[in-house]
Amino acid sequence: MDVALATAFVSAKTAEIQLAIAAKMLRMNADTARSVVQLIDAAQQNFDRLANVASGIGENLDISV
Repeated sequence: MDVALATAFVSAKTAEIQLAIAAKMLRMNADTARSVVQLIDAAQQNFDRLANVASGIGENLDISV
């Protein structure tokens, strides 16, 4: 009976750790998604600034070193 009780306790602790890891991963995924949304928003704001630039700007840009 003691072995069964010990096994149940270890199993419960393992499940608790697995749930904690799963919760941490979900929070990390949510943080990553939030960062992606902020990046897309920043890119959109930068693009909006360039929308009013005259046509032809940057066409003949020399990027050679």
